[in-house]
Amino acid sequence: MKILLAIVLLILGYPVRAEDAPSQPAPFSAAKPGSVLPAGWTLTTLPRVPRATRFDVIRDEGQNVLRAVSESAAATLTHKLRVDTARTPWLAWRWKVTRVLDRADLTRKDGDDYAARVYVLFDYGLDRLSVAERFRIRLGRSLYGQDLPAAALCYVWDNRHPTGTSAWSAYTDRVRMIVVESGPERVGRWVTETRNVAADFRAVFGEEPPPIAGIALAADTDNTGESVVAYFGDVRFLSSHAESDMRP
Repeated sequence: MKILLAIVLLILGYPVRAEDAPSQPAPFSAAKPGSVLPAGWTLTTLPRVPRATRFDVIRDEGQNVLRAVSESAAATLTHKLRVDTARTPWLAWRWKVTRVLDRADLTRKDGDDYAARVYVLFDYGLDRLSVAERFRIRLGRSLYGQDLPAAALCYVWDNRHPTGTSAWSAYTDRVRMIVVESGPERVGRWVTETRNVAADFRAVFGEEPPPIAGIALAADTDNTGESVVAYFGDVRFLSSHAESDMRP
């Protein structure tokens, strides 16, 4: 796959600097079950992938949550944001998957599939990039619109690499893959995650993080041809890790 698809896979093809962007994504728990998603969430499909992951809101264990059904498919659900990483550096979410993928491998382009993943996109200025990196981002902006973020973290439920693994995407060194769950041990159960995204950004990029421009949720199986169902609870940015203990 060429850089065109690589950019799309990073779900960078949407505007992120709207002045009215909220600081928190719309909660799924407040939505009604069905195919109508909460305002603010936008489906992003991939032009060269014939089947899209299907998203809807369902009732599960007493709460309304997002369901993503991926059958040899890919797509993301994106949300524009404006998050001050100095004030709310922690990201908290819940997720559940029905299985891990057998043939996925984050080190290979043909294995770039995951049972579930959460992207965090940063409003990273082009003046921080090398000439070659600026060219690639400008190419993407010419194809998919202005204000494409140039740095991202991607938290994944992997199949083979141990929890804590951190590696560049098989497509680009502008997105860092971080394994937060791995293997089948907790398949079928709700798992709560918390990450200090500001600290993760510093560790990966070696500098202070800019504001967060958006997030995206995904389950994708287009490369491996497998199937999975992923579930996501509400996604929140918090001021401290302790605050996550006070949320359901």
